[in-house]
Formats: sequence, C-alpha cells, structure tokens
Amino acid sequence: MTAATHSTLFPQVPDSADAVLDGLDPEQREVATALRGPVCVLAGAGTGKTRAITHRIAYGVRAGILQPSSVLAVTFTNRAAGEMRGRLRQLGASGVQARTFHSAALRQLQYFWPKAIGGSLPRLVDRKIQLVADAAAACRIRLDRGELRDVTAEIEWSKVTQTVPADYAPAAAKAGREAPRDPAEIAQLYAAYEDLKRARSVIDFEDVLLLTVAVLQDRHDVAEQVRAQYQHFVVDEYQDVSPLQQRLLELWLGDRDDLCVVGDASQTIYSFTGATPDHLLDFRVRHPGATVVKLVRDYRSTPQVVHLANGLLAQARGRAADHRLELVSQRAAGSEPVYTEYTDEPAEAEGAARRIRELIDSGVPAAEIAVLFRTNSQSETYEQALADAGVPYQLRGAERFFDRPEVRKAGSALRAAARFGGNDSLLDDVVDLPSQVRAVLSGEGWTTEPPAGSGAVRERWESLAALVNLAQDFSAARAGATLSDLVVELDERAGAQHAPTVQGVTLASLHSAKGLEWDVVFLVGVAEGMMPITYAKTDEQIEEERRLLYVGVTRARERLHLSWALARSPGGRPSRRPSRFLTGLRPGSGTAGGRAAAGGPGGVERGFRGGAGGAGAAAPRRTQRTPARCRVCGRTLTDAGEMKLMRCEGCPSDMDEGVYERLRDWRAVQAGRSGQPAFCVFTDKTLMAIAESVPEDERELARIPGVGARKLNRYGADVLAICAGQEGVGLDGDD
Repeated sequence: MTAATHSTLFPQVPDSADAVLDGLDPEQREVATALRGPVCVLAGAGTGKTRAITHRIAYGVRAGILQPSSVLAVTFTNRAAGEMRGRLRQLGASGVQARTFHSAALRQLQYFWPKAIGGSLPRLVDRKIQLVADAAAACRIRLDRGELRDVTAEIEWSKVTQTVPADYAPAAAKAGREAPRDPAEIAQLYAAYEDLKRARSVIDFEDVLLLTVAVLQDRHDVAEQVRAQYQHFVVDEYQDVSPLQQRLLELWLGDRDDLCVVGDASQTIYSFTGATPDHLLDFRVRHPGATVVKLVRDYRSTPQVVHLANGLLAQARGRAADHRLELVSQRAAGSEPVYTEYTDEPAEAEGAARRIRELIDSGVPAAEIAVLFRTNSQSETYEQALADAGVPYQLRGAERFFDRPEVRKAGSALRAAARFGGNDSLLDDVVDLPSQVRAVLSGEGWTTEPPAGSGAVRERWESLAALVNLAQDFSAARAGATLSDLVVELDERAGAQHAPTVQGVTLASLHSAKGLEWDVVFLVGVAEGMMPITYAKTDEQIEEERRLLYVGVTRARERLHLSWALARSPGGRPSRRPSRFLTGLRPGSGTAGGRAAAGGPGGVERGFRGGAGGAGAAAPRRTQRTPARCRVCGRTLTDAGEMKLMRCEGCPSDMDEGVYERLRDWRAVQAGRSGQPAFCVFTDKTLMAIAESVPEDERELARIPGVGARKLNRYGADVLAICAGQEGVGLDGDD
C-alpha cells in the first residue's frame, strides 16, 4: 500500500500557491520553493520525498512560474507515475506530464518516427523470451527454462548499458557479472536475437529508449522540438537510473539545467538491471552550483524500526554507504522488532500465518500487513499457510486493480446507471451517492457483509467493497457529487492507475515492495544463503543485499517481525544461521563482524510447528523430525506441493479415487455452510494426500501437511469416517 492510498479521502484543492506549502516541514518547503537551476534531493526512506516534489511542481504551477505542459516528471513504475499524477491533480496542478522513462520515450518515438525515419513504428513485443528461444534454436543452442530467463536478463542488461553483442564478454567481465552460459555463446545469442527482431520488424522494451536516443542524437530539429516542449524536468528514484536512461535525460535537457533529481543511494537495489547510484552521487560534480537538500525526518516508521534501519546501514561499506542518511523518526515509540527462529521453512510459514491471523482477529486490517521474502519461489509456502489459516491475501505484481474483470464490469454498470439511472428500479429509493453505488454494485455481487475466508469469491467482493468505500470518501469530500462525477473520477484514476485500497495480506518479494509501506511487516527467510542470497559473492553484491534488507525494514510503520528457519524442509539438517546483517543488531547476537549467535534469552523467540500459545509461551523441547521423503522413490522432498503429497510430482499416484470424490463432495458442503471458499477447508493437494494415504486414526491424519491442530479438531472425525467408508458423513445435519 502506498502512502497515497493509506487514506482514500479526497483532500480539498489548496486555494492558492502559498496554501500548497502548508504542512511541509522546513526541508520539504526548501525543496518546494527551489524552482530554478539544478536541485538534488537526498531523501531517506519515509521522509516524504514524493510529497516534497509534487508540492514543488504544484507550487511552481500555481504561482505561475512553471507552465504545466512544460514540466516532465519521470519515474520508474507506472504505479509511481500514477500516484504522482493523482497527487498533482489533488493539488490543482493538472496537465503536468508524469510518466515512466519508457512511457515518455515511446510517446515521443511514436510521434516523431514518421518524420525522422518514415513509415510506422515497428510493433512493440510484450515479452522477449520467445524471441530469445527462437534465437537459441537458430544458433542450435539448447536452453532450459532457467537459462532462457537468465540469458534474456543478460540481453536486457547489455542494452541498458549500451553494450553491443561484440563487446558483451569484456563488458560482463569488467562488471563482475556471473554469466549463465559461456560469454561467447551469450554474445552469439544476443546477435541472433537482434537479427530476428530486424527480420520480423519488431522492437523490444529497451529499443524504445535506444531508438529515442538515436533519433534525438541524429535529428537536431527533433531534439529542439522536444526541448521546446519540456523546459523543466523532475526525476524520482534517481539512484536507479541506468546509463541509457541518463543519456536520454541529457538529450532531453540539452544545455539547460532546470533539473530536479530525488534519490537515496542506500535504496539502490536494481544494479543487476544496469541501475547505478553514481549519477546521483556525482550530481554535484556535474552541477557544481546545485542546490542540495537532505530529507531525514522519517514520518513512516516508529523509532524502534528506524533504529534497526540505521543500524543496518551503520555496518555498510562502499561508496553508497559513505553517503548514507541517518533517519530521525517523527513518530511515537512503538514495539521492538520481533525475531523468531523456526525449525524449518514450512514451520516458519505456519508461524507467520498464525500471528497474522491473531493480528487480524485483534482488529488490524489485512491490507495493512505484508509478508516480504527474497525470492518469488518462497511465495507458495506462504500462500498455502495463509490459506490454511483462512487469511485473505493478494500477490504483489498480480493483475492491476482497474484491469480486474469485476472492476471493469462494475465500472460499466456505474456508467450505465449514471446515464440511464432514471429508468433503473434499483435507484428508485436512494438519493445520496454512496447509496446509489451500493445499490448498483449489489447487482454485481457486493453485499453488506463479506464472505468468510479467502479465495476468488472474497477477492471479487474486496474489489467491489473498495469501490463502495471510494464512493463514500468521494461524497464526503465533494458535497453534491453525482454518480456521473464519480464515473469521471474512476476514469481518471484508471488512467493514472491510482487504485483504491483492497483488503488482503500482501505477499511480495523485497524488490517489488520498493515504494510501498504497511503497518505490520513480516520479513521472512532472513538467513544466510537467502539474505544475502547464495550467489552474492563480491563485496558490491553483498552490500546490495544489505540495502535490500534495509528497504524491507523501512516498509514497516509500526510493527516488524523478522524470522529465519534452521532447515529448508522438515527433518532437514539444522545447518542454517541467521543473516550476518543482523549480527550486533538483534539481541544476543554479539557484535558486528562476529558470528551470529543462535538466539536464546536475549530476545529471539523460538517458533515451532503446531504449537499453541502466543509469543510468550514456554518453548517445548525441540524434537528431531525426519526428512520429508517421497513415498514412492524415496527422494528427499523440498517443494511445498510435493511435501504435501509426500511424493514427487512425477511419481505415480496410488490415490483412492472414491475417497477423493467423497472428500470433495464433503468439502463443498462444509464450504457452503461456512460461506468460505473450498480451499479454506482443505486444499486440493491436501485432499489428494489424504486419499493417497487413507489414514486410519488421528495420529496418521495429523502427519499429513495441511492438517493442523485446528483443522484436525474441527474436521478430523468426518475425514476419518469418510476414509473408513462410512456413507453420508457431513453431508446433512449439523457439523
């Protein structure tokens, strides 16, 4: 969740230029009023950088110093650009272009291509991986799925660093990149990929920037036309600029210096894509007379969270670390970060899900909780654990809000009601805007009470509920607003991708969590080998991993949970240890530079699978668990889905089809009675595992992953009766 969507209220547009400056702290105000010449804003996490730069643009526009159409604000994601446009609109500065580098470049390329090149712009391919596969086939090089992805990443890095195929090998060696194949082979694949694109008359994402740079370099008349349009530039997240993006920015600027850049070298986490903080750190070298403002007042996180974040950076090394910002929390004191050690990864996921369930039951909104992990492959275990705990969740990077089918359908229904509402019987007895919206959306599946559990039904309801809440806020902020006014607002928000809040715990990788924040954050898998990741070898790579953890820590507003597992799978050798980055920071871990302690009375909790009680419960003696092995071939299992089935995915199933079908019928009845999705009773794989093992007693049933103590108590008797062949169990009567 972004700061902008933390509240869905619609603030009143400031009535004057000076009113735009109200509420800014001294440093933010300095940013907002520095409207001429080069400006460099060094902004720490949670210090209100987006607020500062949007108020800067709005103040310049409202004061008549900047023409809206002459300002180009660029950032790195569509979400960030949409948020910026939304904020500018709320400040009365509509008309300012806020775009990603690629969006701005593509717009210019489409406009100037007929004049500069002739004909129409080649088709832009959405995904280049198929082209890479075709290039590999042409070169008679076999690539598995992982290699295909890695080679594609190497091609992308080459293009954003302006490296041609012939120069790939020396450039990769100089950059310290660990090539997934022989560098000569990658260079060959890269050259074949470029040949294929030309033959098929297509361009890729990186070509958009490369071609725009080429046009601006070769056609001075085009460059002058662009410079006549845009005289003032703002670049957000400047620490993530690649050499290619920096070159494009220089061509946009020409010999002018009306440039404001905002960034934080300590949040550089995308160097593997070619991003570098050097442009930010060298800004004052290139612009000796630049105004430099540091934002260090942290309005997001409690002093306890900020203390941990500062401690992480205090141990950092390298050039970015030399320019670190010491954050100062502006919030009241909160809880200390909680550190928990678990026996294995499934136990860690179940422990996090259990705590999240307790937080939601205590009143914390699900949308204010996030689980952050290092790699996307960790997601499945947490999806399963949350589903088993009946916790709704959403995956970061999934379908965008306004692209969801139910949202598009609801928008059409609201648009029709706004146009022909006089003939709609649903609207006969309602007069105010929120009631009209509730009436219309009730026909799309919205109800006053949410469905229990999670899953697709709950997700659809949450989408509609977000629109209902948005209508209430819109009506409260704008007296007399009509349904037509709301439809216009929704269209503008869809264009800006400024989505309302959707309930559900967020699951996200640390990279995709950049720019977001939540009240409660669970940082999971904070162990050696995962944080830092195993393949981080050089000092520079290790320091980027530290910065990645710093980004994760600074996503938390109020509460922060950090955890790790001693083994990957149940019964595995407990050889892991907590991340070196926590040494000297978590209680009982000794001093920085020494080996991290295993925990103990200094503040590290011990987490155990299936244990009752809260954080303060006495830790039972750890029992040795045998490794999870395939029942068919005996191979040690590590995949979450395979561990649930207790066999390899490819090994033959000995499932009792009759038991499985009876379990499915029984599950459907249970889900209908409780008003929750079927998978919240038991997932398909858990039912398969039960039907394959056909347990005879509670002890055997409890051994099946996905059958926790709560579900054993609630459903155990029914499941065992079905396995024993009893008819009609749980299909009628009471639970």
